Amino acid sequence: MASTSDWTVPPAARPKLQDYDFDLDRALSAVVGLRALVPEEAVTAQTLGTERVGHGVLIEDGIVLTIGYLVMEAETIWLALSSGGAVPGHLLGYDYDSGFGLVQPLARLDLPCLPLGRSCDVDLQNRVVMGGAGGRNNSVAARIIAKQEFAGYWEYLLDEALFTAPAHPHWGGTGLINVKGELVGIGSLQFQQGREGRQLNMVVPIDLLKPIINDLRTLGRPNRPSRPWLGLYATEMDNRIVLVGFANGGPAQKSELRTGDLVVAVNGVAVKDLAGFFRQVWSLGQAGVEVPLTIYRDGQNMAVVVESIDRRGLFKKPQLH
Repeated sequence: MASTSDWTVPPAARPKLQDYDFDLDRALSAVVGLRALVPEEAVTAQTLGTERVGHGVLIEDGIVLTIGYLVMEAETIWLALSSGGAVPGHLLGYDYDSGFGLVQPLARLDLPCLPLGRSCDVDLQNRVVMGGAGGRNNSVAARIIAKQEFAGYWEYLLDEALFTAPAHPHWGGTGLINVKGELVGIGSLQFQQGREGRQLNMVVPIDLLKPIINDLRTLGRPNRPSRPWLGLYATEMDNRIVLVGFANGGPAQKSELRTGDLVVAVNGVAVKDLAGFFRQVWSLGQAGVEVPLTIYRDGQNMAVVVESIDRRGLFKKPQLH
């Protein structure tokens, strides 16, 4: 992603002051730029890069909420202000299940905080703003076009994600703002929809943050058992699950699994889509449980057992400088 200071949204896509009953400029001033530097030896360096740029939103108690892949395994975090200055930040907490990350600014940010709304109250075709650092010039006037399940190839699943269009061109960590001027989600991904190729954003709903925000502040993680993690990347193809890669140092990479394998079943239960695959793995117990897989390779089925782990033990932990 480009720096938040060297691009703008086309004028026709920007939100206009007269279209909103709240102070739009004040709300957007709570969105800051974010730049994170990650060591080359980090597990996610190969897939997510060592320099990550996006956005974050200042919320209650002066902490910054962002999408976690921007700051996962980060060694250095900087928060860029619209005034041109920047302050260092520290990764306060991260939730692998939702994908949210919290950053503690290490200097005072003289900016308003954006109040948290209720993503469950957002309806289809509601007008929203995808707020980026830099105010209206870097933000998009959009609508909610879907609320549905989302499964990501990296062992990620949301029961109900929010989807918006038109898409924000630099979506990572953008703030989804409702008609009341409240934060109802954080931008995560961009997709093409249908044959027309319409671009849309997938947004993580803010309701997933509320039960865990205090844990993230105090513990750095949700106070619940970790899901079993295999460290694999998979995709759906013709109602089949195909393995397309493995996380460096993860259990799947160390197992008998191979790129191109088809996952037929988990613990004897047939799986045909990513959501079903992940849910069946997670149903076996906590991180550390053995995961029996039935794999189809070279014209025959074979059994492979992968010993899952808690990925927190593999991924680099934040250090306070």
